[in-house]
Amino acid sequence: MKSELLKLNVIEKYSEIAKNSNFGCCSTNELNYTVFSDDYTNIEGYIPEADLGLGCGLPTEFAEIKKGDKVLDLGSGAGNDCFVARTIVGEEGLVIGVDFTKEMLLKAEKNLAKTNYKNVKFVYGDIENLPFEENSFDVVISNCVLNLVPDKEKAYKEIYRVLNDKGHFSISDIVTTGNLKSELKEVASLYAGCISGALDKEEYIKIIKNTNFKTVEIKKIKKIDIPDNLFLQYISTEELNEIKSNNIGIYSITINGYKY
Repeated sequence: MKSELLKLNVIEKYSEIAKNSNFGCCSTNELNYTVFSDDYTNIEGYIPEADLGLGCGLPTEFAEIKKGDKVLDLGSGAGNDCFVARTIVGEEGLVIGVDFTKEMLLKAEKNLAKTNYKNVKFVYGDIENLPFEENSFDVVISNCVLNLVPDKEKAYKEIYRVLNDKGHFSISDIVTTGNLKSELKEVASLYAGCISGALDKEEYIKIIKNTNFKTVEIKKIKKIDIPDNLFLQYISTEELNEIKSNNIGIYSITINGYKY
């Protein structure tokens, strides 16, 4: 599946999610699996309407955000992580969320209107070609989004470009150990559901290091148990058994990368 077609598929899928909040990451019209998301309910700044269950971690927990920082959230969705980051940066800082799904941006704006925040903004943009000047941000965060980007190396080069010289990122994402079958990588709905767009963990880390980040640290990793009946929508029982016997795993990781 070509890059632009993958992007169009992601836009279509997440537009549908924005319109129907009963969906979650890795959901289909028949099933709803929020198997990746972490619990935000006790975190300062949490706005329930902004939490669509689409994340796979808590990047703000490890992002080392400071008061007054300028923070960029990639694939900001309905604004969940932006609002949490805003409570940390305070009135002196700035939080910008970027997304290329217009329905998500509209949802985020509606959630923002319920607050008195003057320093949170949501803008349209593609992660592979961010609409910001270089050295613009102190911290970049993202939650279960980079796995959906076709060209991850280009995305991380963009992250590097927009961070200032003392900047860093904290990104929660989905990776695998072992290789998912090629058939799964071509299943569009599964791609938009966070699984088949994921890279092998070592390959993922290698891409980041090749982008010139000086230090790369895995802050958290947890195995994700995908229900068998989700896989069986796309593959046979024999193929599922093959995946299990080859110890192919799906993991949520939170990674920090530093330019200094």
